[in-house]
Amino acid sequence: MSFYFKKQLNADAQEGSAAEAAETAAITNVPVETAAPVANIEIIAPVAETVATAHDDFDWSVDKRNVTSYTAEEKTKYDSVYDNTFKQINDGEMIQATVESLTKTDAVVNIGFKSDGLISLNEFRDIPGGVKVGDVIEVMVVEKEDREGNLHLSRKSARTTRAWERIVEVHKTGEIVTGLVTSKTKGGLIVDVFGMETFLPGSQIDVKPVTDYDQFVGKTMEFKVVKINEAIKNAVVSHKALIESDIEAQRAEIMGKLEKGQVLEGTIKNITDFGAFLDLGGLDGLLYITDISWGRINHPTEVLKMDQKLNVVVLDFDDDKKRISLGLKQLTPHPWDTLTESLKEGEIVKGKVVNIEDYGAFLEIMPGVEGLVHVSEITWANTPINAKEFFKLGDEYEAKVVTLDKETRKMSLSIKQMTEDPWSTIETKFPEGSKHTGVVKNITPYGVFVELSTGIGGMIHISDLSWLKRFNNPNEYTKVGKEIEVVIMNIDKDGRKLQLGHKQIEEDPWNTLETTFPVGSIHDGTVVKKDDKGAVVQLPYGLEGFTPARHLQKEDGKVIGAEEVAKFMVIEFDRNDKRIVLSHSRLWEQVIEEEKQAVMKEKKVESEITKKAVKNLQSKVEKSTLGDLGVLANLKAKMENDAADAAAEEKKGE
Repeated sequence: MSFYFKKQLNADAQEGSAAEAAETAAITNVPVETAAPVANIEIIAPVAETVATAHDDFDWSVDKRNVTSYTAEEKTKYDSVYDNTFKQINDGEMIQATVESLTKTDAVVNIGFKSDGLISLNEFRDIPGGVKVGDVIEVMVVEKEDREGNLHLSRKSARTTRAWERIVEVHKTGEIVTGLVTSKTKGGLIVDVFGMETFLPGSQIDVKPVTDYDQFVGKTMEFKVVKINEAIKNAVVSHKALIESDIEAQRAEIMGKLEKGQVLEGTIKNITDFGAFLDLGGLDGLLYITDISWGRINHPTEVLKMDQKLNVVVLDFDDDKKRISLGLKQLTPHPWDTLTESLKEGEIVKGKVVNIEDYGAFLEIMPGVEGLVHVSEITWANTPINAKEFFKLGDEYEAKVVTLDKETRKMSLSIKQMTEDPWSTIETKFPEGSKHTGVVKNITPYGVFVELSTGIGGMIHISDLSWLKRFNNPNEYTKVGKEIEVVIMNIDKDGRKLQLGHKQIEEDPWNTLETTFPVGSIHDGTVVKKDDKGAVVQLPYGLEGFTPARHLQKEDGKVIGAEEVAKFMVIEFDRNDKRIVLSHSRLWEQVIEEEKQAVMKEKKVESEITKKAVKNLQSKVEKSTLGDLGVLANLKAKMENDAADAAAEEKKGE
């Protein structure tokens, strides 16, 4: 049988192993001491049956005198022996390897292939103390031959593959794993699990919010694989899930022992606008703001603070929803139950405004004990008062206890009863017809409310503001806070009402206006307001008149506009209704009418003269005609007589 050999160029692979050398010696008949491993040679040419040496100085020339011929069967036999000295490996295959030697940068590993492989020492940094010769490790065949013909192996790829297989398995089983937090990244941490990097989101570190991620770097912790992505081989782990699992077990134990009225110790873990959440040792409970104190508080932070420990009572709980309602104030008696006997109706108390409603304000006499000051008990005046404008939260007032009911826990208070009722002497201080100066307190569409003194006030109706002007709203005439002169027109002591007037300060000018603005008189006026119905015209002496829309037309067809000055004629004056109706168009219409009448009169005179002339002419014509008729009649009679005479004579002749 003939064999062909070529010495391998890889220096590290030339050494081979003792077993490989023995196999080579058996095939080539070369002594074991000088035989090179079969895995490190390649058959290239026929050689002698006996090989002297396999060292670098080995003479590879062929000694034809010692060439041995083999039969086909022997050749097949030796080919089989030779082939069995190699392992069949494939790219991507996982295989056990032995570390044969170490260099400064790599580890030489033997996988029983025709050549050894090199693996960078960086892939062994996870091994405490580093890798040693003789260590058996698992590697992955990346390439049987790379571009340079070398065997490419990777321990890191093998570890990653095995780690992913393990991670997929524990994700299915829910098994708890241990990992090392290696570094911080955006939104969380990187954890080494089974030699593979996984992601730990910040929200999955703890049940409490975590802001400092650096404190966990370098720590070994337990995790649960909560999510995997087969496509990109990515895994998400959670430490929070383990904590929640423990907490859930504690919750179940605590819920099983809960009873209403039970007193527990808790630690405040969160404070909100509506209350505080307490950690009861694995189970959270809610302490509502209304159950913190018998007195009113605007925010829980007025009484509580974070991480504060306090005893609370269980008010209610829901096994299904895992909700527990807690109370703090219930650990002390209700303040209404401990009121002293000295507090009774008619007593003067001092309180702080803790709540304001449209109908009044609540004064806190002591924590948990409140009384209502109704808007009707703020002042003796009958003027409407807005409680939200009168009171301010936190202000203190003295008030008299009007009613007190300890059973219903209700108390009504009065501020106005702290002073004497001014209405008891109203006729003396403010008699009817007297004039006073007051302050405008409120304005409504129908009138102005004026305060004359503390607790005394009345209303001026909108129609009593001015003799001459009409207002759509009283705020066109005055404003809140301004002083105004009034006359007491009527007193309703029982109803605590005063009817006031302002225009009555002066005499009614309409008594003399009729002589100044009689119907038909013409005056200069300015249009101050205008709408579809007409315009309001400002006349002399501050008087206003109304001009209907059809009376605003000018002679040229245009219409008088706003702020325009023109002449107007008074066409109606109503003293009782205090109304003047004006017209501009009536002026030029009247001129036209007068001109028309003049023309008509002139035409009438001409017509009379014409008729008289015709009549005279007719009389003359009639006389001459009658004369002519008489002559004709005489002529006719004469002719008739002549005819008769002629006939008679003719008859006689016969």
